[in-house]
Amino acid sequence: MTTQTQSRPMKRPAVLGRIVDRREHRRHDLESQLLRVERWDGRKHRGEELGQLIDLSSGGIRIRTHQNNLRPDQQVRLRIALPSYAGISPFIDTSGDSLRPKTDWIGWLAVSRIHQVREGEFDVAGRLMDMEDLNRGMLRLYLSTQPLAA
Repeated sequence: MTTQTQSRPMKRPAVLGRIVDRREHRRHDLESQLLRVERWDGRKHRGEELGQLIDLSSGGIRIRTHQNNLRPDQQVRLRIALPSYAGISPFIDTSGDSLRPKTDWIGWLAVSRIHQVREGEFDVAGRLMDMEDLNRGMLRLYLSTQPLAA
């Protein structure tokens, strides 16, 4: 009896000149929109400002913040609110009997990288965790109308 193992095809990084981009999702530059991201406290059902949204993909985020208490491998609950654009809402509300568009998402950020930009100012980057596939797809469609990040 032989057993077969299923293997997933390896994704090859896109080569741009000599730079290799290993990202699964394209980043979109939203810094000019001055959008705020909140650190969400589910018990109080409110948030406090975490920082400004710099760039976003359907899998990750980069935020500029003055908070110096964040660390790599930390998970932070956050709320992202994006305006509807070109008739597209960035997220879907699945809590009711029917699907409805919505403009905010509450979930977890797994911090992967922190870079000090200048004194007291940090860029925090990480993956968006526990996002449903439907919301990830809608966010991807929404971001396709936005400029790409460098």
